[in-house]
Amino acid sequence: MNISITARKFKLHHSLKEYINDEVSSLQKYNDNILRADIILSYQNIKDSIKKSEIVLHVPGQTFNAADNSDDFKKSVSSSVEKLSRQLKKLKSKRTTY
Repeated sequence: MNISITARKFKLHHSLKEYINDEVSSLQKYNDNILRADIILSYQNIKDSIKKSEIVLHVPGQTFNAADNSDDFKKSVSSSVEKLSRQLKKLKSKRTTY
């Protein structure tokens, strides 16, 4: 799986990059055919320091999207990964019933 991380208007720390790679790589246990993951990190409100993470997951034939806002990037990324895992589980259950 190819993982690309985009940090908008700030410099991404190495520890956060490793955390994101580990979290997104854990999605492979739900689907082995994940082609690419695009992660976009940004500040929604600089004053309130609301941090937004958006993850776009590309699977052959489909694209999954999850976004979350939080006061910490790690919280928002883990919540987005959890949303994607639910979507991938649903896809897997649909494929096994057919």
